[in-house]
Amino acid sequence: MDFLQDALHSGRKLKFLPVIDIYTKECFRIEADTAIGGARVAEVLSQIAAFRGLPEHIVVDNGPEFISNAMDAWAYERGVKLHFIRTGTPVDNAYMESFNGKFRDECLNEHWFVSIGHARDIAEEFRIDYNNERPHSSLNNLTPAEFARLHQEKISCDTLIMIGA
Repeated sequence: MDFLQDALHSGRKLKFLPVIDIYTKECFRIEADTAIGGARVAEVLSQIAAFRGLPEHIVVDNGPEFISNAMDAWAYERGVKLHFIRTGTPVDNAYMESFNGKFRDECLNEHWFVSIGHARDIAEEFRIDYNNERPHSSLNNLTPAEFARLHQEKISCDTLIMIGA
């Protein structure tokens, strides 16, 4: 996960929180709202875990949402280890940064959001296209959804969600 910022046409701030699995390259969710705190991040992770299971580790940056008591408690209660990347080293999270660049260039920079609902709808369209229509060379030219279907047994044992900046 990583936060990206944008704005509504009115100037009101928008935050986007994409959640990516670094094994399948799937984008599980792109949460969008005017504010997303640590408790909301934990809630999103719980919702994802309900259909994909819990990861052993989550790699995060040192943002306030990720170092929050809510995230710490969520991880502790579920036996998930949080691994914090080195401050100021986005290269430690290169795949997430690559996704963010695509999301920024192809979605956020291409749309003028008129409401939070509109932003959520556009982000969801991007997520669906990313998962189902974009082959990745690192996945033997399969889409993330195809790769996930073919490797379901491995995923259930070894999923690692990448979070960071």
